[in-house]
Amino acid sequence: MSGEPQAPEERPVGGTEYSWCKAVPTGTGTTVLALLLSKPPEISSIQTALHNLQNSHPILRSKLHFNTTTRTFSYLIPPTPHLQIQPFDLSSTARILQSLHTPNDNDDDDDDHHHYSITPFHLILEHEINQNTWRDPDQPSYADEDVFFASLYTLSEAQWALTLRLHTSACDRTAAVSLLKELLTLVVNGGEGEETEFGDKGEVNLGIEELIPAGKANKPFWARGVDMLGYSLNSLRTATLDFRDVESPRNTQVVTLQMSSDDTQKLLAGCKSREIKLCAVLAAAGLIAAYTSKHLPDHQREKYAVVTLTDCRSILDPALCSHHLGFYHSAITNTHDIYAEENLWELAKRCYMSFTNAKNSNKHFTDMSDLNFLMVKAIENPGLTPSSSLRTAVISVFEDPVIDDSDGIHQQLGLEDYVGCASVHGVGPSIGIFDTIRNGGLRCACVYPSPLHSREQMQELIDHMRRILVDACNQLESES
Repeated sequence: MSGEPQAPEERPVGGTEYSWCKAVPTGTGTTVLALLLSKPPEISSIQTALHNLQNSHPILRSKLHFNTTTRTFSYLIPPTPHLQIQPFDLSSTARILQSLHTPNDNDDDDDDHHHYSITPFHLILEHEINQNTWRDPDQPSYADEDVFFASLYTLSEAQWALTLRLHTSACDRTAAVSLLKELLTLVVNGGEGEETEFGDKGEVNLGIEELIPAGKANKPFWARGVDMLGYSLNSLRTATLDFRDVESPRNTQVVTLQMSSDDTQKLLAGCKSREIKLCAVLAAAGLIAAYTSKHLPDHQREKYAVVTLTDCRSILDPALCSHHLGFYHSAITNTHDIYAEENLWELAKRCYMSFTNAKNSNKHFTDMSDLNFLMVKAIENPGLTPSSSLRTAVISVFEDPVIDDSDGIHQQLGLEDYVGCASVHGVGPSIGIFDTIRNGGLRCACVYPSPLHSREQMQELIDHMRRILVDACNQLESES
């Protein structure tokens, strides 16, 4: 009958999406976009805009469903949007902020948050990234959960924080950037507007495995076995950052790496002249800082793993654009021997060549199922990783940075700042770098698992990374 409500559509998750369904309940893969606003937000306009986004991109209105008989996950897509913004007034926000001011990073520091001048906006970002509504489906209380949540915090009478929290299987970094741009455009128009031409046409797109071009993921059985063994052995041989506390419950914290526009442009010019990408220089600086932090004898080398995430949308069949939401990144893992007195640019060149050689060999496709399998196995058997830490690499980077020059629309909306990143305290790297070049300047949100690593430890490491990058830029300038 026409009056009966429509039943939700359903699509099984793909292999990569399944690995995120397993990872997110453990603490890795909660994606958050946090926006700092200086103009009073029109909550009704934002609500309308979010509903329009859910209409344009049905995966944003989906629920994660677990079939207890087949032990599989799927997306259930209701016919209409249903997201409701959760508002927190000044007193509610103040109570949350007060609860977050408890020192938990370093017993020697009586006021850790004050010591590092952490802003209320930063605290709300960390609070949201550790809000995990996605539970292990084997728990009795498990129920279908939305993949998309929104909250509005009142930081003061002149500042608000709007946060969007998403399940990473439904929203990778490219999708989050696209989501932000579409949301800001809609809010400028009072929340209204025609469905974007870049929408997903009322469908949840197929998983990445279904869109790999024919033949690109082929790998002989024996080669798959050799690679699986290689990844497993390398994970035991690679070094990690020093751990501060391997026993206590974990959460994700964030430190920021920033460079001026002048230094950033010098850095990018150095990359261009050497025909490498920014990701390789960030990885190299991170490896040098990690090695240095351990104060090893000069003759001692260490092997570190680097994960580089690459957006596959443009090379899928059919090709997707950035406005197709979902998870369409793939990971390439490389290891590097690090010595004392490494030169940043030489190491960056090694990092980049290792990555590009692997990508040219289609390892981002051929090794996808292997890495997903090992990720799930690490979650189920933490003892397979050093100190049961679930660390799979010392650092992860994205092949390409986010580039944002949209300062005009930000001023119009009173958008003072924004940060996008994802949690890593389940399985993953010690440092996850989410880099943006905003109005010419580099800004990285660097996420890490706490108290496995302390804020003091990570702040020192990231500060050292920045000094390495700035010194390399100054060296380039003196040589020119």
